[in-house]
Amino acid sequence: MKIGLLFGSFNPIHIGHLIIANYMANHTALDKVWLVVSPQNPLKKYGDLINTYDRLEMAKLATDNSVNITVSDVELKLPQPSYTIDTLAFLKEKHPEYEFVLIMGSDNLATLHKWKNYRLILRDYQIFVYPRPGYENAELAAHPSVTITMTPQMELSATFIRKSIAEKKNIQYFVPDAVLSFIESKGLYRV
Repeated sequence: MKIGLLFGSFNPIHIGHLIIANYMANHTALDKVWLVVSPQNPLKKYGDLINTYDRLEMAKLATDNSVNITVSDVELKLPQPSYTIDTLAFLKEKHPEYEFVLIMGSDNLATLHKWKNYRLILRDYQIFVYPRPGYENAELAAHPSVTITMTPQMELSATFIRKSIAEKKNIQYFVPDAVLSFIESKGLYRV
């Protein structure tokens, strides 16, 4: 079975994430997609990252009815900071029956050379890339391990959603209803 791994802080998860996961699970050679909730990206500033378990819960709420998209908390059990290569090695050892494929945006592909042991990732794993505006010609796009997909593009970000909530603007339809209810019930991102 081929499992696609979509890593993210999901702060909060939104329909853009779900469109990417759904496309990868249903329009590529992948059988399933795991949304891997990351405690902290080593290449990003901590900023306004909310509680990891709230982000995990929102991801679970968003995928509750999905057949081939599930949520993984694997990085919450590994030493911090969490590096993709370490998570991949752990998953490969724990689930030798699965073939893991990395899912990333073209913006991440453009900075892959900054990742820990990125050459090992390119050597040992396939990478399915979804397009991001402004990152059309990443240097590694022609690498044999990289597959550029035709995932629909959407200029929606968690940053936009957090800012909208802080400004008391309606975010209905940007996040699943269950996620919106969770955000409202806990007063998240209100600043």
